[in-house]
Amino acid sequence: MAERARWYVVHTYSGYENKVKATLEKTVENRDLHNLIQDIQVPMEEQVEVKDGKKKVTLKKIFPGYVLVKMIMNDESWYVVRNTRGVTGFVGPGSKPVALTDEEVESMGIAEKPVVVDIEVGENVRVISGPLENFVALIQEINTDKHKIKALVNMFGRETPVELDFNQIEKLD
Repeated sequence: MAERARWYVVHTYSGYENKVKATLEKTVENRDLHNLIQDIQVPMEEQVEVKDGKKKVTLKKIFPGYVLVKMIMNDESWYVVRNTRGVTGFVGPGSKPVALTDEEVESMGIAEKPVVVDIEVGENVRVISGPLENFVALIQEINTDKHKIKALVNMFGRETPVELDFNQIEKLD
């Protein structure tokens, strides 16, 4: 029976959450560990602030100092995560990581929601956030597992390949 990947909580230095996520993703990529380490998340929530009469929506970490990693726990995956810069350890008694229960995962809002993608390769979408906001992108590739698309954006008269998250784009009417 193939072992099921579970979510584990990794403790990091404060402010290193996104760095740990990026470093881990790169390690997984370089060492081809996708089968062991399947997802890495820094849960965020939107927070609306009013400053100078203007509404500003910012993303705030729900659990500062923690990164959630969906992985199959074995010596190799434990070692890779444990030795990532910025990681101080797994959450669990002693040095034994404890997986989150399905209920905990669900209550934290990182439940595995099936991604419904209403876009197709070859379609144009509008970029709604980030440095390319308001640009139109032509979809080249859709990755539902990583919630990303690869697209071409016409910038300064030339097509530039970019990678965008699903939450950065919207369908053109």
